[in-house]
Amino acid sequence: MKTTRESAREEAHRHVVKSLQELLEKNYDAEKDYKKAIERADKAQLKEYFKKQGLMHNHFATELDREIHVLNEHPVEKSSGLNKLHRTWINLKNSITGRKDENLLKECLEGERNCIKEYEEKLKKNHFPGHIEDVLRSQLKEMKAACSQLHSLTDVE
Repeated sequence: MKTTRESAREEAHRHVVKSLQELLEKNYDAEKDYKKAIERADKAQLKEYFKKQGLMHNHFATELDREIHVLNEHPVEKSSGLNKLHRTWINLKNSITGRKDENLLKECLEGERNCIKEYEEKLKKNHFPGHIEDVLRSQLKEMKAACSQLHSLTDVE
């Protein structure tokens, strides 16, 4: 029979892993969104920017995957599928309006803001081991910088 302390430790472990899995899926989804944005964008400069952002989320996913393995768990291998409807909406919206690049920027900005919100919530609600919290805070900082850059690009477009 497990002690209360052991049960609490196991529950905390499961919660940390679940949170990391959810952030991993969020990064998979973000990477897919940026790949779709590359396909849809008209301007070469914008395509390059979207490629850079997709690579950033791929890197984040790799880091999270590694941390989940360190916790002796198996990471999810693909996105949740929940974001598929959002990507379909982006495609439909962009095919209807004539301002495709502008809409792509706005949708990517919204996606980054959603990622930031989820990271902030996870950091607030969880007690991650120090090195994992450092990784998450570093990723959050990079996403905030990307969000600022996206915001300035939407002002230009």
